Amino acid sequence: MASPSRLRQSLTLPNGSVLANRIGKASMEESLCDANHGPSQDLIALYQVWAEGGAALLLTGNVMVDRTALTGPNNVIVENDANMEELKTWAKAGKSGAAQLWAQISHPGRQVFAMVNAEPVAPSAIAVEIKGAKGMFAVPRALTEDDIQDIIKRFATTAKLLQEAGFDGVQIHGAHGYLISQFLSPHTNKRTDDWGGSIENRSRLLREVVRAVRTAVGDKFGVGVKLNSADFQRGGFTEEDAEAVIKMLNSEKLDLLEISGGSYEAPAMTGLVDGKSVVEEKSSSTTAREAYFLTFAKKARAYAKMPLMVTGGFRSRSGMEAALEDEAVDLIGMAKPFSHNPSIASDILTGKVERVDLKKIKLPIAALTSMADMAWSKSQMHRIAQGKRPAPRVGPFLNLVSSQITQRKAAKRYQQWLKRA
Repeated sequence: MASPSRLRQSLTLPNGSVLANRIGKASMEESLCDANHGPSQDLIALYQVWAEGGAALLLTGNVMVDRTALTGPNNVIVENDANMEELKTWAKAGKSGAAQLWAQISHPGRQVFAMVNAEPVAPSAIAVEIKGAKGMFAVPRALTEDDIQDIIKRFATTAKLLQEAGFDGVQIHGAHGYLISQFLSPHTNKRTDDWGGSIENRSRLLREVVRAVRTAVGDKFGVGVKLNSADFQRGGFTEEDAEAVIKMLNSEKLDLLEISGGSYEAPAMTGLVDGKSVVEEKSSSTTAREAYFLTFAKKARAYAKMPLMVTGGFRSRSGMEAALEDEAVDLIGMAKPFSHNPSIASDILTGKVERVDLKKIKLPIAALTSMADMAWSKSQMHRIAQGKRPAPRVGPFLNLVSSQITQRKAAKRYQQWLKRA
């Protein structure tokens, strides 16, 4: 007799809410705001489709806490209740199936394109350096104490507004080289005050944000964190640092911790750093060779008290089942597969699909490969939002060029909006 599917089992989170199964759609930047940087009709339509796709949890792309600090010019911004009706419609669409809808709330810090913000902020005045991307990122200004306190309040304000709009939770983005991740990493955090130096000080911003958000939303609202297992950069955030942070987060009433890795400079979240795979190619375990950060998650399971989600590389149903069977993770995260097939969760859960085969993108420079990969997924999401089928044969390089042109036009509109807002 076949063993029962772990993927189909429900998961009760610490806040008492229940996820219907063990598949979550991880965050992908949609770039689908309206003219006032609220959710557009296309964004709402996209989540209506995903809500019917079988996943237990839908995590949105970056929702920004500061109108002057965007990861992209078409981000949704939630600073006040100006777009509350549109946010409520978005929440209703995302929850129209059996899934919970959580918003990923974020601040990019230095990791913002110069065409969007030529005066970014960061823990320290260290610019992003990517081969082949000279001039794309400006040198940031080091944040003051008042700046940091303001950012903490912004995260809490955004979370409370999203709760009022009907979202089930928020995920605080502390990974992928964005602001909180920058504070965590000694590669980007050279501060000598209480926000830099030891891992206790470097993790202070994350912990203060988590506490402020939890205070704002109460105990029943979902609060999660996305954390790097490592930065995959010399002198950066290490697995030992990650272990220390997770142990500190154990006392912060988290409902979910998502494990990932990398940044714009070292895009481990795409599976490659310096052209080399981040998975265990020589491992005897098929699952370890498939999922990018599973080995770290297995270690973390020994001391992490909150549910764990791993995103990156999961492609086979058997690999997902094995990861759950080993109790390395509680929730399987997938991102890009949802832009290829919005019903991928349902197809896996029912056994219709055993393995996800996606377009493999590889350009000469790893960071450009990452950008092309994200642009490809974005173009597919836009097709789904417009009621079209994904078009996986789209050429990655031409698609990246087209995306950059579109982004530049959007950046000009954003700058004009910022002057009026």
